[in-house]
Amino acid sequence: MKRRRRSASRLLTVLALLGALLAGTAPWAASASAADKPSVSLSKSQAGTGGSITVKGADWRPDTLLMMLICGQSSPSRGVIAGTNSCANSEGRAVTTDAEGAFSKSLPVAEPPNPCPCVVHVATVTGQKAQADAVFQVAGHPVKALPKASSSGQLTMVADTRLEGSSGLLTWFGAPPSRSFSFTVGNVGSTPVKNPVFQVGSSHGVFAPQWEDQQWRGTIKPGQKERIELPVELSAGAHGDYLVSLKYGGKVLAEQPWGVGRPWGVTLFWILLCVVVPAAVFRIGMAVVDRVRPRDRRSGFKGSKGPRGSKGSGGHTVRLPKVRLPQQKPKRPAPADAPTAPAGAGTTQTTTLPWFTPDTGPSGPERPAAGQLSAPSENSPTTKGNT
Repeated sequence: MKRRRRSASRLLTVLALLGALLAGTAPWAASASAADKPSVSLSKSQAGTGGSITVKGADWRPDTLLMMLICGQSSPSRGVIAGTNSCANSEGRAVTTDAEGAFSKSLPVAEPPNPCPCVVHVATVTGQKAQADAVFQVAGHPVKALPKASSSGQLTMVADTRLEGSSGLLTWFGAPPSRSFSFTVGNVGSTPVKNPVFQVGSSHGVFAPQWEDQQWRGTIKPGQKERIELPVELSAGAHGDYLVSLKYGGKVLAEQPWGVGRPWGVTLFWILLCVVVPAAVFRIGMAVVDRVRPRDRRSGFKGSKGPRGSKGSGGHTVRLPKVRLPQQKPKRPAPADAPTAPAGAGTTQTTTLPWFTPDTGPSGPERPAAGQLSAPSENSPTTKGNT
């Protein structure tokens, strides 16, 4: 009987451990997750302005860039309440973790803008977000109690963020690019959150984000999740790499990169403008010159007294008489049976007067026959009129 009870208790223990393992609440799982959480330690817990402390870290991601700051009105349990605006940003230092995720760096002590309690805040600059805080006291810096934690609803990021939408044709010509910043938040507080106000900001390069308040209409009950979409718009002609950030209650909830293409339509417009405008001005100028220049009424030429190349004395036109050459009869083709002149023989061309033909010309001193016309002879008497 006792053996059956022992076996049953062992079986229940094994089942409980398996259930805890599946639920992620096994003791060794909790210790492993705690060991993987990044940590920060300080060489001194208190120092004055002008001094320095050594900050050491462990369990960070390998080869990761970190930023170290001294912040006021903060605690390890509540973090940096007022954000990085309450930190001594000018005296911050950057450090890169080694292959094992550890680092050691000297940090100068400076007074933060807000009173203590203070912490040394270490956070990742790129990649997945991670942060850790260590309690530190700035000697001689004023101390003020932290504000009481509100028992109202608290929103936290549940799902990943997205920038939805696409650019249109007008964006290619310099119109402001716009997207829809969608994310899912959950209420981890004890009271509902009604009409929460978020801050959406966009930054370019090393410039700080420009925050804009946007209110979401609705109520998020405790333990409830809600998908929210907020519009994001950049300035006209914006291009390059931008970073869109979401903040609620002074804490950054999410960041999303945004690559904006160059508006090539603006470049094409300026190129066409530089080509079309000078051509139009030139044509207008030529038209004005054509209308202003005087015209000659007789010849129709502009700015001249007569036809080009025909100016005489006094500006008059000199016209030469036309010369007409006598028309020559076309040569008749020679018959096929006609004898051909030997090669090299000289050819003589006879010309006939217009009033003689070869058949009617006089052959000697004889008079021409009746009915034939000829020139009068030299011995013929001249006839006179009536005497």
